Amino acid sequence: MVHALAEIHRTLAPDGVLIDLRPLCDRWSIEVFSARETRETGHVTDLPLGLEDDAAANNAMKEAEINGWFTRERETFFPLHYVWDTASDMEKWVDEEWTNFIGLDEEARRATRSAWALGDADSRVRIRAKMLLTRWRKS
Repeated sequence: MVHALAEIHRTLAPDGVLIDLRPLCDRWSIEVFSARETRETGHVTDLPLGLEDDAAANNAMKEAEINGWFTRERETFFPLHYVWDTASDMEKWVDEEWTNFIGLDEEARRATRSAWALGDADSRVRIRAKMLLTRWRKS
């Protein structure tokens, strides 16, 4: 990743901006929600590969900053909601699309299925991911 950042620094216009936008593992919450209420039913499990990817990206950005390639101007975190119509849709997505990055333990699966089944007719399921947004200025 450091090589990619070196190439970005080389090709970016003078005084250009690099935007670092990515999800961060942080035991994202699982919720069943409707117009009437929101119930937290558990958290995802952060898996080693996801944690390693976060650490590698953070270390690469630190190295780019130490090398004087970029200066951090602003940084913030915000939630990004992934939403499904049913608990089983959420489970299928996590199992197929986020394999090796996050997982669902059996307790979170059961609690989410139960809350969705007992919820209002408009109940849906969401995972609230933690997103990082950092603005870096070329030095």
